[in-house]
Amino acid sequence: MRLTLKKKETDLIDIDDLSVQLKDSDQKNDFFRLSIRALLQFMQDFSLDLKDIKSDQFKGDISKLSDSFSNEKKLKKLQKRFERDKKVIAAYIDRHQIYINDREGELKDIIEILTSAMVTLDTENQQYNQKIMKQSEKIEQITFLDDIKKIKQALIQEIEQMRETVKEKQSRDSIKLDSLSRQVNTLNNQLEKARAESVTDGLTGIYNRKAFDDQIEELVEKNTISRAPFSLLMMDIDDFKKINDKYGHQTGDRVILAVISKCRQSIRGEDFLARYGGEEFAIILPGASLKNAVNKANYICNSIAATRYCLEDVPGSPTLSVTISIGVSCHQRADTVAAVTHRADKALYAAKYAGKNCVFSEKAVV
Repeated sequence: MRLTLKKKETDLIDIDDLSVQLKDSDQKNDFFRLSIRALLQFMQDFSLDLKDIKSDQFKGDISKLSDSFSNEKKLKKLQKRFERDKKVIAAYIDRHQIYINDREGELKDIIEILTSAMVTLDTENQQYNQKIMKQSEKIEQITFLDDIKKIKQALIQEIEQMRETVKEKQSRDSIKLDSLSRQVNTLNNQLEKARAESVTDGLTGIYNRKAFDDQIEELVEKNTISRAPFSLLMMDIDDFKKINDKYGHQTGDRVILAVISKCRQSIRGEDFLARYGGEEFAIILPGASLKNAVNKANYICNSIAATRYCLEDVPGSPTLSVTISIGVSCHQRADTVAAVTHRADKALYAAKYAGKNCVFSEKAVV
């Protein structure tokens, strides 16, 4: 028997069609949520990692908005959150555009300075050539003189004049070369600074996610040619959100800096320390076996856990303790970047699940 619902006197709703429509609606809803989260992630990855335009704060806001689209079931709350964060996104885009325009303007100014200098130099060369040409014509006219003494005297005067012309030219060239040299040095310094900023985290001064991706990809490629083993530590500050919520983002930033300081004290010069994202960090240990990497991770974990920080600018000057969880993997033959990173991430998740403030290696979660 086929069931139908009566809508009006003449219209009937098919239950099966309604079920199909509801299912399609749910699938579209899931797709839209996933699409929005993907676009928000792209926005995070695309944004410049610069302290000047508050990129860290922006990425944190985008991450929270993305979580809302994943977890929030009430439409009104989601709409309210989105309306608020639209303004945050728009403000960041404005800061981002202003920063790009400023940098572009600076480079244009430098190019204009150099172009103007070259034009001026070319003009002065033409004037110099014309002056020499006129003096050569005078010398040619001297040859028509009958008196040898007059010829000699005239030549001496013209030669002296030519020497003065050359000296003036050399002096101008020297000044111009010094000026151009200073401008080129300034340009080189600015380019070096821009290059350093492109691979450096604005808050901590260590390498950023882009630099990490480039470094680990280079190491994996090297291993396709010759064996050059390395281990990877993925670290995450435990309960970092609670610290931010309780003491504020400035304290959260100081906690990140304190953890980075401890990590720097614990690693070698050839080790690669990077901010992977938010409160998550990565250390690449070239030449380290899995066992040695786990030992290093335990040392870092224990060192951070044993340290107490006094929050002097917080009422009561409370003492804060911080812990981290670490996942460790070691590059294996035929590993891809995704494979070695995934194993470290998986081990980090296991450390979190086990109660935090501990180290798990990839072998412990196989």
